[in-house]
Amino acid sequence: MYQTQILELFENWAGEKAEIITPLALSGSDRKYFRLTSKSRTALGVYNSDAKENLAFLEFSKHFLSKGLQVPHIYAEDLSQSIYLLEDLGDTTLFAFLTQQNQKTKFGPELKQVYQQVLRQLPKFQVEAGADLNYSLCYPRARFDKQSMMWDLNYFKYYFLKLAQIPFDEQALEDDYQTFTNYLLSAPQDFFLYRDFQSRNIMIHHDEVYFIDYQGGRKGALQYDLASLLYDAKAEIPEEVRAELLEFYLTEIQKYTQVDPQAFRTQFKGYVLIRILQAMGAYGFRGFYEKKAHFLASIPPALDNLRYMLNNWDLPIQLPTLIPVLEQLVNSEKLRKIGAQRKSLVIKVQSFSYKKGLPKDDTEHGGGFIFDCRALPNPGRYDEYKMLTGKELKVIEFLEKEPEVARFKTLVSQMVDQSVEKYLERNFDYLSVSFGCTGGQHRSVYMAEFLSRYLLDKYNIQVHKHHREWD
Repeated sequence: MYQTQILELFENWAGEKAEIITPLALSGSDRKYFRLTSKSRTALGVYNSDAKENLAFLEFSKHFLSKGLQVPHIYAEDLSQSIYLLEDLGDTTLFAFLTQQNQKTKFGPELKQVYQQVLRQLPKFQVEAGADLNYSLCYPRARFDKQSMMWDLNYFKYYFLKLAQIPFDEQALEDDYQTFTNYLLSAPQDFFLYRDFQSRNIMIHHDEVYFIDYQGGRKGALQYDLASLLYDAKAEIPEEVRAELLEFYLTEIQKYTQVDPQAFRTQFKGYVLIRILQAMGAYGFRGFYEKKAHFLASIPPALDNLRYMLNNWDLPIQLPTLIPVLEQLVNSEKLRKIGAQRKSLVIKVQSFSYKKGLPKDDTEHGGGFIFDCRALPNPGRYDEYKMLTGKELKVIEFLEKEPEVARFKTLVSQMVDQSVEKYLERNFDYLSVSFGCTGGQHRSVYMAEFLSRYLLDKYNIQVHKHHREWD
């Protein structure tokens, strides 16, 4: 029913019928997303049965837009049907961009500049927009208070520690939780806390950063969102870069509010820890309990972050039960095996020209996918694109405005997802995916680039990308 209602909402807004509606991959929530495309307009349609969450997201979006922040515009809404339409910001998350850049240079200057761009915007959310936000809309609580912290810590306890079969004394751990949350609450708490400020909730659109998924926001400490961004598990930001970006943020935040840098750095460590534990609770629930492979893939880098903390940082409080439990985690043989399994799958993604024949696969098992891109609109027919490839912005913009390209991308990713999930489940080690077009220059290169980013964004696997006619 909600798909029909979304189509009607789109038609009323656009003044024309949607020619294509494609479901987008689910993330860590139960919201349903669809890309709708008509002759001249495109939008994202959203269905979410949680009425309070919808209200928070829509009203926060309008408030942030009024403050000049780069969040998606709201095109239309029907809260009685739990649906709304959003500006389509494309497919490139900060994490996908990071993954692509790291194939060239590990956290090079261009990527660092993007993170600095993000950190210039963060204080505007926290201080400027947060000053007169309607916090009565916050859901499920108006503050990241003691109760909220205890929910996160118990989420970690029940959905990660227990499912990972780590033994602990429940009352002693509860006592440490009380000590830990009291310490966290000693930091100033009157700022907007975005709550899930990480690389998959930041989009790169027309070379600018945009922000999504802030409906869980509430009042809290400045340190939490910075910890979420810099210690985002799968982003695997080098420690020296984290230190540099922390100092960059401290310079930026002073433009908006007075902060004691030394106290901030000390309290920041505690917020890094609670954020890691909250994220691991989510990985446990979605991975161990719901059996979603791409959440299990985040466990090894999260453990690496935790290991670094335990080996290099001291908190100014005693946690005699929690710290040994965390040491058991990072030394767990079971969790190390999860990491080894997830990194064993290699996916070869390549582009080729049909004029020069099909790609050869000399591996033991062979097989895989070959997708024919020749049914897609061809930029190579136009003089302005003839000297370019599918890696370049003008070609990307040409293809991404075409409805059949969006549908093709969705169908390809759904088919490949099915194989990747099964291959991870059965510990297979190789899959090939090839894209062909007439010259192996525009459409096939574009699709190989897209799928490589998509797979690296979603799974903890190795992707070997090759453009046969150009590399």
